[in-house]
Amino acid sequence: MKKTLLITVLFILLVSCQKATDWPIPDQKLNLITVDGILTDELKTQMVRIFHTVNQLNQAPLPVTGADVIISNEDSAWVMQEQPGKPGIYLSAERFIAISGKTYTLLIYVNGIVYSAKASMAPGSEFTELRYQKNENNDLYHISWVANAFNTDQPAMWEVLLDWSGVPGFEAADSLSCHGRMLFYTLPTLDVSEIFAPEMEKISFPAGTLITEKRYSLTNEHAEFLRDLLLETNWQGGLFDSAPANGITNLSDGACGFFGVCAVNTLYITVKP
Repeated sequence: MKKTLLITVLFILLVSCQKATDWPIPDQKLNLITVDGILTDELKTQMVRIFHTVNQLNQAPLPVTGADVIISNEDSAWVMQEQPGKPGIYLSAERFIAISGKTYTLLIYVNGIVYSAKASMAPGSEFTELRYQKNENNDLYHISWVANAFNTDQPAMWEVLLDWSGVPGFEAADSLSCHGRMLFYTLPTLDVSEIFAPEMEKISFPAGTLITEKRYSLTNEHAEFLRDLLLETNWQGGLFDSAPANGITNLSDGACGFFGVCAVNTLYITVKP
């Protein structure tokens, strides 16, 4: 009886001592910049995109303007110039090719702060062309296979460009409605979130469509960044979502995103009925 009474008294004291407290939570707006830059071994004007991070879902990112951007390797340097009318987009003043065996350094100077990253190129590789098949409910086609999702030795990113603007019956159509772009990934890991990821929208296209298929070689570090990005985006919404976390990056403190160098192999395909 005494024991029961003691427990009751202690419970009353504990309850009566509760007090609501509002703990001030500081508004932590991280002053990060996001960098998206991939050099390739294609002779072209190379590009780096630089934007501020956002605090809300679907918020449009603000461009980082007025930055000084330089890319260099052991024996050359290229100044990147911001494009008039396209803030945040920095293009090389001249066309150049990224070379295997070289280490490339990205330097960004903005608002008195220097951000940097280093990257090198993984070797390219020939590949088997993608497969497409006819839809069940109409005369259009869709991509049925591009590459295996898992490869421990040769991670890669695949870009598929579709163009049916020249197909009879589509010449007068809006250009945007006659083009498509799809990305696929071969990574050295296989995640449950990837296996049970939500189904992606299929792009349908007619016979006669011109397909450009590109394979971008990836270093292991670049592949790990893309895996981390996919876990937070495309692979979310399935049966096994991952918890949000800070993303992997090869950029210095104060910046996120990735600076990479890729070898590109390309195939051209015409869709046949």
